[in-house]
Amino acid sequence: MPRTKPAPTSREVFARNLRRARRLKDLTQESLALEAGVPRGYLSRVERGSINISIDNADALSRAIGVPLRDLVDPAKFTGLDDE
Repeated sequence: MPRTKPAPTSREVFARNLRRARRLKDLTQESLALEAGVPRGYLSRVERGSINISIDNADALSRAIGVPLRDLVDPAKFTGLDDE
């Protein structure tokens, strides 16, 4: 019997959706980080899902990219898009 892939964590969903939304808007990490007021290295770690983001920083990134925060945590959003 094949193993089913576990559902992604909220952190993984946020990371994936933020990265995909940024790419759809043709923004660099540098430009998004600057607009949101966070360091670029921090944004990179957020997009990889390697750190736990605060709700305040999630809100700042959401506003800077122009995507509702609820969409960034919705597993169904931004699906079917190439991640690379």
